[in-house]
Amino acid sequence: MHHAPSSESFTLTPIGYVVSDYADKFGVPRQPGLAPAANAELILSPPYDDPLVVRGLDAFSHVWISFVFHQSPERWSPLVRPPRLGGNRKVGVFASRSTHRPNRLGLSLVELGGIDTHQGVRLKLSGCDLVNGTPVVDIKPYLPWAESPPNVQAGFAPAPPEQLTVQFSATALDQLAQRADRDSLSALIEQVIGQDPRPAYRHGQASERVYGVRLRDVDVKFCPRQNGEATTLEVVAIDISG
Repeated sequence: MHHAPSSESFTLTPIGYVVSDYADKFGVPRQPGLAPAANAELILSPPYDDPLVVRGLDAFSHVWISFVFHQSPERWSPLVRPPRLGGNRKVGVFASRSTHRPNRLGLSLVELGGIDTHQGVRLKLSGCDLVNGTPVVDIKPYLPWAESPPNVQAGFAPAPPEQLTVQFSATALDQLAQRADRDSLSALIEQVIGQDPRPAYRHGQASERVYGVRLRDVDVKFCPRQNGEATTLEVVAIDISG
């Protein structure tokens, strides 16, 4: 027997918002855990900022964060071009983790670094792939025995993306040396730039174009360099004036 589809609609209310090192979506790692140096906090909003809502959560090392891709357009497409396939092959939107989804819902598995309940509720997140200001709609603890089954198949993304070599120009190193957070910022830049945030169709192309990524409060400028067959990415400037 076929049942008529329900016409019921749902309203999602954010339970909190993310404060992260990623000022905008360009440069954000395409999956969580790829840039462990990235700092982020999830700040719960009233009435969800009651410490009771996270009682017992500190016993878990990782959590699922359900969120909204708030910087993505509301339109969606049945076919998308995953960067892992070079940006020129299409798969169904539900066979991807594209941001161009019917309800713009995202899901990230992140490491829980701690919970601060002194004023409201703040969750410290490590390896987060969420842009600053991301609205969060749910939190769930991660259960490895239930959610990491053996003998799984990972389709077109069977392994983490390859990291490119990142080099720093003398100018960039001088600018980095002025920072109190130079060690963690340097690691963050290397992890983010090393994933090559350029559009997928640009990968492998020789180019002198300079790209910019906003991380924390700095603008990071980088440029691809061709060394024979290999591509390296050079950080040419770290603008700390912005």
